[in-house]
Amino acid sequence: MHQTLTGRDPHTGEPLTVRCADGRITTIEKGAPGEDLWLSAGLIDLQVNGYYGDDLNADELTVETVLRLARRMLANGVTTFLPTLITASEEKIVHHLRIIAAARQAEPLFARMIPYVHLEGPHIATEDGPRGAHPREHVRPPVIAEFLRWQAVSGNLVGMVTLSPHYANSSEYISALSAHGVHIAIGHSSASVDQIHLAAACGARLSTHLGNGVASVLPRHPNLLWAQLAEDRLTATFIADGHHLSADTLTAMLRAKTVARAILVSDLVALAGLPPGQYVTPVGGRVDLNADGRLNLAGTSYLAGATANLKDAIAYVAANTGFSLGEAIEMATANPGLFAGTRGVLRVGAAADLVRFRWEQGFSTLVLEDVFVEGQAWQ
Repeated sequence: MHQTLTGRDPHTGEPLTVRCADGRITTIEKGAPGEDLWLSAGLIDLQVNGYYGDDLNADELTVETVLRLARRMLANGVTTFLPTLITASEEKIVHHLRIIAAARQAEPLFARMIPYVHLEGPHIATEDGPRGAHPREHVRPPVIAEFLRWQAVSGNLVGMVTLSPHYANSSEYISALSAHGVHIAIGHSSASVDQIHLAAACGARLSTHLGNGVASVLPRHPNLLWAQLAEDRLTATFIADGHHLSADTLTAMLRAKTVARAILVSDLVALAGLPPGQYVTPVGGRVDLNADGRLNLAGTSYLAGATANLKDAIAYVAANTGFSLGEAIEMATANPGLFAGTRGVLRVGAAADLVRFRWEQGFSTLVLEDVFVEGQAWQ
């Protein structure tokens, strides 16, 4: 199938004409003046827990829940995402991995959209603060044999594990999983500065939602935030919703990591898109969803996930940090694409996963016009 798309390059503002055939980009040429839509690679989200009532961590997870979530991700411009499972019993993790594997087998398109699963936990800090909304009773040290059982039931579907490298056997675990091609991320952590650097030396390559999932009070210096900002072997993911990090904090962290080592994630949860109110969820129990989108554990200041889409995060960065639209797009396409099979690029030969949208300064989100998956328009 042949397709011709036009739009402005978010990096340069110049008009482009992109031609696609058989699901790939075949040519990229200078376009005609007067184009008012932007054109970029499809968005890539490395951390999605749920959306609009669909909860990947609910006990009653079904194949249809996963497929419906994938459709909703496409409707928001996300052409690749990682279903994210949080700290739970091994029995529940194994069951949910089986469900997600079955969903990928049911729909070839969604198998492509979901390259692997992100396990956020269960090997995290037990303390209030760094543990976040994860259930304390299921936090446990890393065991390679458990990881191998995850892979055995899911067909090697676990491709990213977020952990705290403070455990005695963290180095062995990180090295072993890295040797299996699994991306190790540091998050929900109480690790020391030395443990952060040792984790990077053993193969850790990411920081999960840096600045969050950490104690509310830290030494000014040294601490695990400075260590991760300074560690060039770590690419940091950030939740850019105005709640998880203030604009000043996000700006400083992005400057420290640089665009090349920064990734935007949504960390969407099932309550995203639902009306404000108090809810009871499998993750965190009773939570308050405020009118401004902030989601808290009821009666506390602790965040219980995020409700802003990746397209909202891009607009937030472009409006509040001094980084350009093109740089924000890069943090949500090419940079996460490096951890998803080298996707998210607008170049000849790349997959024709593309979005066209409207945006100008002052917009709180990207206003999507078209989403294309392998050159075909998504309805």
